[in-house]
Amino acid sequence: MKRDPMLKGRSRQLRRDATPAEAILWGRLRSRNLARFKFRRQHVWGPYVLDFYCAAARLVVELDGESHVGQEVKDEVRQRRIEAAGMKVLRFWNPDVYERLDSVLAAIWNECHVRCQAGPLTRR
Repeated sequence: MKRDPMLKGRSRQLRRDATPAEAILWGRLRSRNLARFKFRRQHVWGPYVLDFYCAAARLVVELDGESHVGQEVKDEVRQRRIEAAGMKVLRFWNPDVYERLDSVLAAIWNECHVRCQAGPLTRR
């Protein structure tokens, strides 16, 4: 997949303008804070900027807010393309982070753990 050179600048802008929910979640994922799993935020992959990405688990974590209302078809196409490449997408709404952060972190940890235990050929 050829990279759009504009996406690097876009990902930097998204990091600077993180939503409150993204900032909260990033505070818990950064610096290997979640069971030593390394996450990147606003990671460019093909034509997309992924909210959070763990390469070891091939896990994408997406946070959806009001801007995603009415974008369900577009999000579904995007998710299918990402998952076709062998990655897993976990999607949460911003209120999940505000109201149930521990549950969100547990779901992320569980998926990372399962996918890293599975081995490279069975991660799909």
